[in-house]
Amino acid sequence: MTAIRVGTDAPVATPADVADDRPTFVIQPTRGFTRIDFAELWHFRDLLYFLTWREISVRYKQTALGVAWAVIQPLATMLVFTVFLGRLAKMPSDGIPYPIFSYLGLLPWTYFANAVTRSGASLVGNSNLLSKVYFPRLLIPMSGTLSALADFAIAFCILILLMLWYGITPAASAWVLLPLSVLMTFAAFGVGMFFAALNVRYRDVQHAIPFLMQIWMYATPVVYPSSVVPGKWKLVFALNPLAGLIEAYRAAMLGRPIDWASLGVSSVVIVATVAFGLWQFRRLEREFADIV
Repeated sequence: MTAIRVGTDAPVATPADVADDRPTFVIQPTRGFTRIDFAELWHFRDLLYFLTWREISVRYKQTALGVAWAVIQPLATMLVFTVFLGRLAKMPSDGIPYPIFSYLGLLPWTYFANAVTRSGASLVGNSNLLSKVYFPRLLIPMSGTLSALADFAIAFCILILLMLWYGITPAASAWVLLPLSVLMTFAAFGVGMFFAALNVRYRDVQHAIPFLMQIWMYATPVVYPSSVVPGKWKLVFALNPLAGLIEAYRAAMLGRPIDWASLGVSSVVIVATVAFGLWQFRRLEREFADIV
């Protein structure tokens, strides 16, 4: 509607006319698989930092023991396995004191399990953000993966003290743990993305993740050496992306030869896992805000 000022024929713009001249933006879901916009992810890097810090702070907020929980979980599990497997069942440990052997396996495994669990429930836990504001959705499971690194760093300090207690000095090859940790982070991110996207549609996924992590741990050389696996199962065993990683963790920390063939298979499987996780996430991403 256009108003006419008294005493002149010139039209006067009304608020409705001004609103009609404003550009209209229509946001539509993507179709098919779209590539990852890394420039956009970098633009929202501050949001990733705050999401990660919030995950860390909320985890230990109003707890009596605080960050001590990052140490209690792998340490208590190590003590249980040491008593029942190391002492009673006489599980071989390749000549390494069993507490050191099991803790070297539990350290990366605990990080992986915690990161996948947090990432898997991250989208549903941040449903208010998904439905109100736009940002790259990948940042949410990514923050769950990165926040678990804080627990990993704290628990790693206990490993150093435990090795010194047994008179074992970390080998010069311990620097290999850095790229191995990067590989472990990517493995957790790939699996976490897959479960996070699936959990938006099927909420019982978040209840199945802890159960799956328990089964997966016993299929991984966490508390037993890979040498006890029968030869006919070696190939199937190598397809577990964590099998070669955890064995490489022990070898690098103790200065033993690394099984590069097994580690290479693990690396290939991890790359495939990340690619599949990205495909699943991007395929379901267009529905997150509608069904979360």
